[in-house]
Amino acid sequence: MLLAELERFIEEDTGYNDVSCTIVPDCKVQAEVVANEGGIIAGLAEATQIFEYFDILAVTDLTDGSAVKKDDTVFNLEGGARSILRAERLALNFLGRMSGIATLTRRYVEKANGVRIASTRKTTPGFRKFEKRAVIAGGGDPHRFNLSDAVMIKDNHIAILGLERAIKAAKSTASFTQRIEVEVEDMNSAVRAAELGVDIIMFDNMTAVEIAGCIRTLEEKGQRQGVILEASGRIAVEKVTDYAKAGVDVISTGALTHSSRWLDISLKIK
Repeated sequence: MLLAELERFIEEDTGYNDVSCTIVPDCKVQAEVVANEGGIIAGLAEATQIFEYFDILAVTDLTDGSAVKKDDTVFNLEGGARSILRAERLALNFLGRMSGIATLTRRYVEKANGVRIASTRKTTPGFRKFEKRAVIAGGGDPHRFNLSDAVMIKDNHIAILGLERAIKAAKSTASFTQRIEVEVEDMNSAVRAAELGVDIIMFDNMTAVEIAGCIRTLEEKGQRQGVILEASGRIAVEKVTDYAKAGVDVISTGALTHSSRWLDISLKIK
């Protein structure tokens, strides 16, 4: 992360009158960061940067995406007692939040039978790049990072312009480097979007059975090749396999970031 970001996070956490960390002698101590449950670790680079800012030696044998079990050591630390106490919560917040996302992402990936699992822009403001990095650590795809990464024509665009006008406007305006994706909710819209030459068709809030029928129709019309097919919309981890079997290339879900539980990780002075 940028130094300015790091110092903003530190300022938020330490405040203006940190008494709790100053009451202990600033002697050199050793500590360890421990996983209190199994999961997939992410946020190691961010935690290391936090520790190093406080002149704490942080050593780990893990990499982002590593699996850990209960009681596994994530970091061995050595540094000033006050510094370790000041770095503790911020580092654990990064590790817990990012590891929780990575862990849930890995669950989706394991059930997808090779179909790509992607996140969405449903992220915490100011923390998106870290949440996207966590998705990658879990084996997922970050999807677009912001509105400029691709042209996505959603239901509200279509409500304003109509499907055809929206697609034609996007094709006439977008850079050649930007893919055009359109959100559809029925077979007719999917077929028309394919006819108009979009790059990606997203089946939104459709059942796996409905999507499978749309894909069969696209195949029968010779429109399946050359277009990426994506399923999205409240896809629970228990339903991932069904959507993967429907024949899509990508399954995207905001749950990776908005519904993941933090991984329980703690720091103990030895």
